[in-house]
Formats: sequence, C-alpha cells, structure tokens
Amino acid sequence: MRISSKLTAGLASAAVAAAGLAGASLGSSGANEGQASADNAAAKQQTRSGIRMNQVQTLGAHNSYHRELGAAEKQAQQAQDPGAINLWYSHASIPQQLQSQNIRALELDLFPDPAGGLYTYPLIRKLTGQGPLTDPVLAQPGIKVMHVVDFDYNTTCRSFVLCLQQVKTWSDQYPDHAPVVIQLELKQSDPRIVAAGGVKAPPWDATNLNGIDTEIRSVFGERQLLSPDDLRKPGLTLEQSVLKKGWPTLDQARGKVMFYFDNGGEGEIRDLYRTGKPNLEGRAVFTRGPEGQPDAAVTMVNDPRGANQAEIQRLVRKGYMVRTRSDEPMSTVLNGETSRVGIALESGAQWVTTDFPVAGMASRYDSDFVAQLPGGVAVRCNPVSSPAWCRGNVSER
Repeated sequence: MRISSKLTAGLASAAVAAAGLAGASLGSSGANEGQASADNAAAKQQTRSGIRMNQVQTLGAHNSYHRELGAAEKQAQQAQDPGAINLWYSHASIPQQLQSQNIRALELDLFPDPAGGLYTYPLIRKLTGQGPLTDPVLAQPGIKVMHVVDFDYNTTCRSFVLCLQQVKTWSDQYPDHAPVVIQLELKQSDPRIVAAGGVKAPPWDATNLNGIDTEIRSVFGERQLLSPDDLRKPGLTLEQSVLKKGWPTLDQARGKVMFYFDNGGEGEIRDLYRTGKPNLEGRAVFTRGPEGQPDAAVTMVNDPRGANQAEIQRLVRKGYMVRTRSDEPMSTVLNGETSRVGIALESGAQWVTTDFPVAGMASRYDSDFVAQLPGGVAVRCNPVSSPAWCRGNVSER
C-alpha cells in the first residue's frame, strides 16, 4: 500500500544627506556623517518594508499535525505495509512549530465528517485489541485532520477548527509575524483499507467544500485572512492581478493567514470549488490553477531536483507562489539524500517544507539531517525573486 506522502525613497534620502555634507564646514563633518548614516539606515528600512511576500522565502512543515502511533500499532502498520516506516515521524505542536521552530507554512490533511463520530474507532486499533478513541472532538460534526483514515490517524489537533484556533492564538500574540500559509490536502479513504473493514469518508462535494470556507471564517475574520479577493484588481483575473500588479508587501500581509489547496490541476475538487467563481470570488482558499487559468496564483513542484529547479525559478520570477519539499520521510535520512535541501532553497520556492525542521529529529535514524533557512531564521530574502539589495534575514519586528 502506498501511503500519501517570504527606492525611490532611498535615493531621495541619500540625496538630502549628500547635499548636507557638501555644504557643511569641516568642524561639523562628523555630525553630518552621522546624520547621513542615520538617514541611509532609515531609507534602507523604508525600502525594505516594501518587499513583497513573494520576494521572501520561509520554511514549512510537511504534515504539520502528524504524530506517529504507538508500538503495537506500528507493528500492525508494518505487517500491512513494509514501507510503513515512512509514517514514523512526529512533529511538535503547531504553536511550538510557529514559536520555536520558525515554521511559517503548515500542511493539514482534511477529511469530511458532517455528522460527527465517523473516525472514532480506527481499524488499526481494532486489529491491536484497543478500544475506540474517546476524544469528544471526534464525536462532533466538522472536518477532521489526520494522515490516513483507520491506518495513520494520530494528530496534535483532531479537528480543522482546533488546528486553526491554535494558529490564531499564536498569531494574535505575535501580530507582526510574516504571513502563515496553510496548505490543505483534501483526502479520501484508501479503498484497500475500506475493503479490509475501514470506514469510507464522505466525498468532497459542494456542501463539504463550502464547509471549509465556513470553518475558516469561524476562526479568522476577514482582516486576518488573506483571500483571493484581497489580491484581485478591478477588470483583471486573479492570475493577471498577481502577475501584473504583484502580491501584497510583507508589511501589508503581516499577521495574516493564507490558505491554498494541495489538490490541483483540472481535478473535480478545483472545478467544484470554482463553480460560478472562476476567480475564486468570495472564497477563502486559493486553488492550484494551471498556468494561464483565471485562478492561477499558487502552485507546487514538490521535487526541486534536476530540471524542476529551473522550472520553479521560472514560475517564481513570473510571479507565482511555489511550494517545494526539501526532503521526504524517511528516504532522505535512511539513504543520506541530504543535498536536496540546498537545491530546494536555491530554487526560490517561497515555501520549502520539511519533516525535520530542528536538529535531533532525525537522530533516531542515525542522522544529523535538519532543514532550515541559513541561520535558522524565520524569513529570508528570496534568492531568486528578491530585489538585489535584499539579502539575508527579513525581520518580523
């Protein structure tokens, strides 16, 4: 079984400073030089504040909610799937990732549960002689978060709303943070697990898709949500708005949260979500529209190696936001494929996601692998799309 795997004002300030130095007496030279330095620093800061959110790069966590199962269940996983070791990794809680690991991109896997209670007794717990889960959140109606229904269910936040509330609590405490992007993968039950006695998740129909918007807006108000309507300009499609007018500045987007669907291309989910809303009018989530389509703004190239690195660079230079991956569990650490992180960072993808954002997470597999931005910062100037003057860390103030 295969289991689914961030000058003109500067010139003006410099000119003022130069004029002051030219007219100064020798006795006031030091003071004027000091003023010039202060003016240049202020100009640089003013210029830096104009950097756009697609001109920076941040680190993300793949399957941000994921916790591996207990020993007995892991044995059962491996009996059913020899590759189950790829599921044996655990992330810190979402608030801890945001606070201590400088993560600014999250990924949540979603399953519909409109009536509630559908996922309370995973098949793998039955196989290992355990009873049903007793978390009352699972009994309530609403979208649930897990990796694989019945087979890999453990998570730091069982419901979509609970995960979002954790993000909001942290965001409200640190309102100057760079925008947090949340990737949503809409999933279904694995047919083989259903055939073995697992539950069948409801389809992602129009009602359940509308439920995603409803749950997002139940947590985040419009001022904190960066939606397609915030980017689209009069008379232009969403794609035209992004490519011709650009993304918001980082300062304009501070403290905001943005969502996009992992599910892309010409798929049924995208088509249903866009019905009557070709530019995602009124929607809370960005889609992965193909290049040239009205809703195209965000895309993914998961493997940055080979020719894909140049393709990511092309998309980034054109104006799209791109997600790529610096590693995969567990082949990166087991096979020592550690060069991919450098390739991913140099691709210029704005969101580089990892399963190993802090030192020590891979040590259980006899590896020191860690994926971080240089210096372990939260946001840096994008190596492909940032202005020439922008280098290194971008402060979140």
